[in-house]
Amino acid sequence: MRFIVIGGGRVGLRTARVLREEGHDVTVVERDADRASRARTAGFTVVEGDGSREEVLSEAGVEGVDAIGALTGDLNVNFAACMIAKHHGCRTVMRIDEDYREEIYQKYADEVDEIIYPERLGAIGAKNALLGGNIQAIADIAEHLQVLLFTITDGSPMRGYTLSEVELPANARLLAFGKRGEPMGIPLPDDSLEAGDRVAVLADFDVLDDVRQLLVGDDAGGTLASAASAGGGA
Repeated sequence: MRFIVIGGGRVGLRTARVLREEGHDVTVVERDADRASRARTAGFTVVEGDGSREEVLSEAGVEGVDAIGALTGDLNVNFAACMIAKHHGCRTVMRIDEDYREEIYQKYADEVDEIIYPERLGAIGAKNALLGGNIQAIADIAEHLQVLLFTITDGSPMRGYTLSEVELPANARLLAFGKRGEPMGIPLPDDSLEAGDRVAVLADFDVLDDVRQLLVGDDAGGTLASAASAGGGA
């Protein structure tokens, strides 16, 4: 596949490297001469210029790429680039940065295909380290809403019960279920919970501790409420 990455800074260049390692064709657009030079030294095709300008994106080949990642630290540049790319039928991914607010997300969410917030992604990684092996944060969906993956432990209060018998809090929903060593799938009422099974749950931050106690028990240690603050709602 062919991609344009706008921004040769920390986020953009790392993303470009990952795409290239997977065999994709990547062009980097960067207006800063030093960053553009570093991207060329790293072996990328580089178009030096402002990624919010259509003539620059045309030089980068926007008419023939599959997707564009607007990954600079400038929200206005990123949004303008995505709107130009949309005009050319590309999938658009836009980075938002610094003071993340839910109203900013909502303002742009309907205009682009995907929004990423690097600081939040990094915080999710840190949060997973804090939570330990039985609980993994998958994604922050909204300001107070998160998807987590729970692994059933030997000490789980729900071990041996079927999914139909699991009564989650009102602000939590079961999304997927997988037996130990098997792929995740649609949860079925008669599926039984045993140690090593995995359950994906969509939950409000306020009920995360209740969900943990129900599915994992005390083996996880600590509380989800405090760990959740590492990456959610800021």
